[in-house]
Amino acid sequence: MAKDKKKKEEDKPKKNDFKSFLKKRAPIYLALIAMLIVFVIPEMTKGDLQSCLPELSVEEQEVVDVLMRYNGPDNDGFTMMDAISKVLSDEYPDEKIFDNKKTSCNLTVSNIESSKYQIIFNFESHRGQINFDWNVDTDSEMITANDPKSKGIIHLVDFYD
Repeated sequence: MAKDKKKKEEDKPKKNDFKSFLKKRAPIYLALIAMLIVFVIPEMTKGDLQSCLPELSVEEQEVVDVLMRYNGPDNDGFTMMDAISKVLSDEYPDEKIFDNKKTSCNLTVSNIESSKYQIIFNFESHRGQINFDWNVDTDSEMITANDPKSKGIIHLVDFYD
């Protein structure tokens, strides 16, 4: 009889602990994955001006960094990058312009003199094109505009409250 009892126990399939563990917690895992997909991934893939900028050489990137971190004579924290983003968001209200496939940003950095560079920033979207043109002196970190729209950006940074 003892042998029959052992045979019956061996014939029964053993419970898989891992399967039962997953069955109990499956709704929790599904909820966590859904929350990740709905909330986290869109925030991580959100487009902005920084992600739109093209890859540049080290020297060109340094010049662009001088331009983008310029924050006026009072150094109040509102940078050129913030001002350009604000102008673009004012131009395209209620649109996620950087997420659009037709949106492109082009930067051209040209050396004028030893420490003076010209930066031409072209922003192109489905509704048209916006061009900015600045001169950057890397030694003094002085920014000058070559057109009225670029001058407006500098004034926005200089006089931002």
